[in-house]
Amino acid sequence: MNDLRYPSLFQINTRVYLTELSRQLGRAATLDDIPDAELDRLAKMGFDWVWFLSVWQTGQAGQQVSRSNPEWRKEFEHTLPDLQEEDIAGSGFAITGYKVHKNLGGDAALARLRERLRERGLRLMLDFVPNHMAPDHPWVEEHPEYFVAGTEDLLAREPQNYTRVKQKKGELILAYGRDPYFAGWPDTLQLDYSNPHLQEAMINELLKISGQCDGVRCDMAMLVLPEVFERTWGRRPELFWPKAIKKVRDQHPDFCFMAEVYWDLEWTMQQQGFDYAYDKRLYDRLREGHARPVREHFYAGPDYQNKLARFLENHDEPRAAAAFPAGIHEAAAVITFLSPGLRFFHQGQFEGRLERISPHLVRGPIEPANPSLGKFYERLLKVLRHPVLREGRWQLLECVPAWEGNGSWDAFIACVWENSEGKRLLVCVNYAAHASQCYLRLPFPDLGGKQWQLQDLLGEARYDRDGNDLQSRGLYLDMAPWQYQVFEMREA
Repeated sequence: MNDLRYPSLFQINTRVYLTELSRQLGRAATLDDIPDAELDRLAKMGFDWVWFLSVWQTGQAGQQVSRSNPEWRKEFEHTLPDLQEEDIAGSGFAITGYKVHKNLGGDAALARLRERLRERGLRLMLDFVPNHMAPDHPWVEEHPEYFVAGTEDLLAREPQNYTRVKQKKGELILAYGRDPYFAGWPDTLQLDYSNPHLQEAMINELLKISGQCDGVRCDMAMLVLPEVFERTWGRRPELFWPKAIKKVRDQHPDFCFMAEVYWDLEWTMQQQGFDYAYDKRLYDRLREGHARPVREHFYAGPDYQNKLARFLENHDEPRAAAAFPAGIHEAAAVITFLSPGLRFFHQGQFEGRLERISPHLVRGPIEPANPSLGKFYERLLKVLRHPVLREGRWQLLECVPAWEGNGSWDAFIACVWENSEGKRLLVCVNYAAHASQCYLRLPFPDLGGKQWQLQDLLGEARYDRDGNDLQSRGLYLDMAPWQYQVFEMREA
């Protein structure tokens, strides 16, 4: 498989997908039942990676917490008004072991799926959850020292963060898995990264996983950073990620690590060896709806930007079609996915699904597809298959006022992609609720003395422009609210 500079990833909610497939087949479906035609479709759409969410074994303890937690259940009932107990399987992140869930067909079914993906040039990404385990993970009995222990006093003062755990040898008080800003997740137990033996055990888990897939998305990866762990638990561990990533890459040099990360720690994770880090900051700025912070986000250097995972939705965020109104959604997608980095799409995004499905559920609601949004994404994915967007060089462009006193130039976000063969794409978005005008400065020295044709790849527009004018004044833009255009620029 070729290592593309800017790959695309598609996330599948495995358990929800197989529940739908089971309904079609009239029997319980496993990974072996995923049709070749579906894998062919993903390859044809231009994806390089498929992330199958929640394939690992979970247990009854986590499921019982999921079914009995009143706040969670309220959310589940909102998603599924006809909620049944069997719809709540427990969180896919409350793991009892890094082996493929028996209901999904086990490790052998995953190996066969991986081979089918590989035949189509697709790579397989799976979950790694470094911070916590399920309450019924075997380590609770075999290695209780791997977990953060509590005291009677802590349990009395912070019942939201500690719990009693029954063992064959008696009872323990252990901490729930958590981050420093929220109460603990009551279906998990916190791993103690200040224990070197725990770190070694987790590296061994990673090594096992790395033989079953081509990359991992690391859940809340920043929680095991020494400074974050110390802030949460009052003890400072050794660095984990550089050591763990090196050991995996000693065996699998091309193995990919993607970090779910927040709190402006993206660069930290990249420096510790991650290939990609979530770009939640861009997502938040796009949701705020103001162009300037979005544009300024792209001032960062290419070493940083090329290693960001850009998304409009995933299993943790609201559905893009619910978070972004029509029109704004498409403009935000053009900005997100035509910027450098990994392009990260989520199952249901293209159909305009509105209901986020909790990772505790194995069934989603039946929703009508949004045909106009589907057509937009079909065109966008076609553009993303353009070689210049997969291997080319990206540059943010300067926008200047179209005339004195016209401040609407500030609503534009524009960039250019160019490759060694001279192919050029101009991406222009008016990210505002008003019409805007500007001149776009083009960084090409060969414009003068020629005529240039600009063909919009996401629409029907085509313009002919004089190169001398483009060189002296720039490209004039007058765009409607939230309008976007992707121009292929070629000599006429």
